[in-house]
Amino acid sequence: MSAMPDTGYHVRPIGRVLSPLVERKNAPRQSDEGAPPAWLAIAPDMAEAMRDLRAGDEVVLLTWLDRARRDTLVVHPRGVPDNAEIGVFSTRSPDRPNPIGLHRVTIVAIDRLRIKVSGLEAIDGTPLLDIKPVLGPADVR
Repeated sequence: MSAMPDTGYHVRPIGRVLSPLVERKNAPRQSDEGAPPAWLAIAPDMAEAMRDLRAGDEVVLLTWLDRARRDTLVVHPRGVPDNAEIGVFSTRSPDRPNPIGLHRVTIVAIDRLRIKVSGLEAIDGTPLLDIKPVLGPADVR
């Protein structure tokens, strides 16, 4: 297999995470490990895109883990040095070549251009790239 061409891709945030989690070391590793409620501050030009979101909806957030290391290819799972190293593609480590965060959350409330969610372990200021619905078997969105 030949090397992949190093082409650039333009991705712009649609908003930012507003969270009481301000330091990476204090963030839970997974959402079910004590992630506090957080707000998503949505860019004004994205208002129309969020018009059909409702409290109670489950959504998947894509974030750019802007404070992650991009040169990491192997890690000790859960940051425990006694665990054998494995490739980052087999982990949920934020440190990876393209640090895209994937978060399944529930919308708790919506206030104009802010969306309150539960279950988000991302830290304050993390760029939000996209919001996608969690689809069930008969959902056609």
